[in-house]
Amino acid sequence: MALADPTRRAILGMLLEDDMAVTDVSEPFAMSLAAISKHLGILASAGLISQEKRGRVKWCKLEPDALREASIWMQAFGQFEAVNLDAFERFLAQELAQAPPDT
Repeated sequence: MALADPTRRAILGMLLEDDMAVTDVSEPFAMSLAAISKHLGILASAGLISQEKRGRVKWCKLEPDALREASIWMQAFGQFEAVNLDAFERFLAQELAQAPPDT
Protein backbone atom coordinates (compact mmCIF):
# COMPACT_ATOMS: atom_id res chain seq x y z
CA MET A 1 0.00 0.00 0.00
CA ALA A 2 1.39 3.36 -1.02
CA LEU A 3 0.47 5.07 2.25
CA ALA A 4 2.01 2.38 4.47
CA ASP A 5 5.53 3.81 4.31
CA PRO A 6 6.43 6.84 6.48
CA THR A 7 8.75 8.22 3.79
CA ARG A 8 5.92 8.25 1.26
CA ARG A 9 3.58 9.90 3.76
CA ALA A 10 6.24 12.57 4.40
CA ILE A 11 6.63 13.14 0.66
CA LEU A 12 2.87 13.65 0.31
CA GLY A 13 3.01 16.16 3.15
CA MET A 14 5.74 18.07 1.36
CA LEU A 15 3.78 18.10 -1.89
CA LEU A 16 0.78 19.62 -0.09
CA GLU A 17 2.70 22.90 -0.19
CA ASP A 18 3.57 22.99 -3.90
CA ASP A 19 4.90 21.00 -6.85
CA MET A 20 8.51 19.98 -6.29
CA ALA A 21 11.46 18.77 -8.35
CA VAL A 22 12.56 15.22 -7.52
CA THR A 23 15.91 16.54 -6.27
CA ASP A 24 14.11 18.91 -3.87
CA VAL A 25 11.91 16.07 -2.62
CA SER A 26 15.01 14.01 -1.83
CA GLU A 27 16.83 16.70 0.20
CA PRO A 28 15.36 16.04 3.68
CA PHE A 29 15.87 12.27 3.48
CA ALA A 30 19.02 10.31 4.27
CA MET A 31 18.65 8.03 1.26
CA SER A 32 19.77 7.92 -2.34
CA LEU A 33 18.00 9.68 -5.17
CA ALA A 34 17.27 6.22 -6.61
CA ALA A 35 15.47 5.22 -3.39
CA ILE A 36 13.41 8.43 -3.44
CA SER A 37 12.59 7.82 -7.10
CA LYS A 38 11.31 4.36 -6.19
CA HIS A 39 9.04 5.86 -3.50
CA LEU A 40 7.82 8.44 -6.02
CA GLY A 41 7.12 5.68 -8.53
CA ILE A 42 4.98 3.85 -5.99
CA LEU A 43 3.03 7.03 -5.22
CA ALA A 44 2.59 7.69 -8.96
CA SER A 45 1.44 4.09 -9.60
CA ALA A 46 -1.16 4.54 -6.86
CA GLY A 47 -2.34 7.73 -8.58
CA LEU A 48 -1.52 9.89 -5.55
CA ILE A 49 1.01 12.00 -7.45
CA SER A 50 1.88 12.69 -11.06
CA GLN A 51 5.32 13.28 -12.49
CA GLU A 52 6.17 15.54 -15.40
CA LYS A 53 9.46 16.29 -17.11
CA ARG A 54 10.08 20.01 -17.62
CA GLY A 55 13.33 20.44 -19.48
CA ARG A 56 15.86 18.27 -17.67
CA VAL A 57 14.00 18.37 -14.37
CA LYS A 58 11.36 15.88 -13.26
CA TRP A 59 8.58 17.51 -11.21
CA CYS A 60 6.12 15.90 -8.82
CA LYS A 61 2.59 17.10 -8.28
CA LEU A 62 0.02 15.97 -5.75
CA GLU A 63 -3.18 14.55 -7.25
CA PRO A 64 -5.87 15.95 -4.92
CA ASP A 65 -8.72 13.86 -6.34
CA ALA A 66 -6.90 10.62 -5.51
CA LEU A 67 -6.14 11.86 -2.00
CA ARG A 68 -9.77 12.83 -1.56
CA GLU A 69 -10.84 9.31 -2.51
CA ALA A 70 -8.30 7.83 -0.07
CA SER A 71 -9.56 10.15 2.65
CA ILE A 72 -13.17 9.14 2.06
CA TRP A 73 -12.16 5.47 2.17
CA MET A 74 -10.24 5.98 5.43
CA GLN A 75 -13.17 7.85 7.01
CA ALA A 76 -15.18 4.64 6.74
CA PHE A 77 -12.93 3.35 9.50
CA GLY A 78 -13.68 6.35 11.70
CA GLN A 79 -15.78 4.20 13.96
CA PHE A 80 -12.57 2.52 15.09
CA GLU A 81 -9.78 3.96 17.18
CA ALA A 82 -7.27 5.96 15.14
CA VAL A 83 -4.39 3.86 13.85
CA ASN A 84 -0.83 5.08 14.30
CA LEU A 85 0.64 3.83 11.03
CA ASP A 86 4.24 4.28 12.18
CA ALA A 87 3.60 2.17 15.28
CA PHE A 88 1.77 -0.41 13.19
CA GLU A 89 4.72 -0.60 10.79
CA ARG A 90 7.13 -1.16 13.71
CA PHE A 91 4.84 -3.90 15.05
CA LEU A 92 4.74 -5.66 11.67
CA ALA A 93 8.52 -5.45 11.30
CA GLN A 94 8.96 -6.98 14.75
CA GLU A 95 6.46 -9.75 14.02
CA LEU A 96 8.07 -10.57 10.69
CA ALA A 97 11.52 -10.65 12.30
CA GLN A 98 10.25 -13.19 14.84
CA ALA A 99 8.42 -15.37 12.31
CA PRO A 100 10.01 -18.74 11.61
CA PRO A 101 11.54 -19.03 8.13
CA ASP A 102 9.54 -20.78 5.43
CA THR A 103 10.52 -24.38 4.80
